[in-house]
Amino acid sequence: MKRNDWDRRQGKAAAEQSVIFAGHFTENDHYHTVRPNGRSDWLMFYTLQGEGFALTDDSRKRCLPGELTLIRPGCMHEYGTAAGQTWQFVWVHFPDVMAETGLLPASDLISYPIRQPSAGKRIYRAFRRILTDSLASSLYSESLCENSLREILLLLAQQINSKADARIEEAMHLLAVHMTQPLSIGELAHTIGLSPSRLSHLFKASTGYSIIDMHNRMRVRQAALLLEHTKRSASEIAFDVGYQNYNHFAVQFSKVYGTSPRAYRNWKQTPDGLAQQ
Repeated sequence: MKRNDWDRRQGKAAAEQSVIFAGHFTENDHYHTVRPNGRSDWLMFYTLQGEGFALTDDSRKRCLPGELTLIRPGCMHEYGTAAGQTWQFVWVHFPDVMAETGLLPASDLISYPIRQPSAGKRIYRAFRRILTDSLASSLYSESLCENSLREILLLLAQQINSKADARIEEAMHLLAVHMTQPLSIGELAHTIGLSPSRLSHLFKASTGYSIIDMHNRMRVRQAALLLEHTKRSASEIAFDVGYQNYNHFAVQFSKVYGTSPRAYRNWKQTPDGLAQQ
């Protein structure tokens, strides 16, 4: 091999290892890419509509809506739009330096459906941020892209490694998002796609708590942090976490921590309380 050819290949490999770049494509079934020698970086797709495919030496996967697909560096791969389909997807190439990839299966080709609607929305927003930040080339663009990549990889690892029912995980997410608002089990069940009785049964079986109890525990845990780390009054904190009646808040707080909100704050502020944290 000539010296300048070797230099060009080394330069290309170095560029692949260090650059994050992304895109949003809609392609008919003429779209097809083959890389016999692979690349030195990761490639990740998130399918929005239609169907694509991806294959390596030892695996072939369909790329369906709501699925994340990753191709590991250094392996032969091929991908494209499935026959008779149009494939709409977002994609990103990123260097092989993200520690979070260690949480994923060791396969050359990883494909997994994102079962939680909220997680899917977060992943799509993260892809959009990567696309914007990678084009902006501002002072911290690369770090911002890396943060978005970490979010996607962690959400994927959570989906792969969690043993919980995805519907219950979605319910927990919605309870957290709407923690300070009045709880309607009927609306929660409708959003998730279950009847109220079925959701209530699954939730209790999965978490050991009723939906109402879990909602109260989330509020009370947040209140405990505010009592410990802010100077807001217990009454103000009760309102902050969604309780309109202080006495009701105090009862719920005592169920979880075995003491009143004010006594909890006093205990946390004593030397003994601080030493036990």
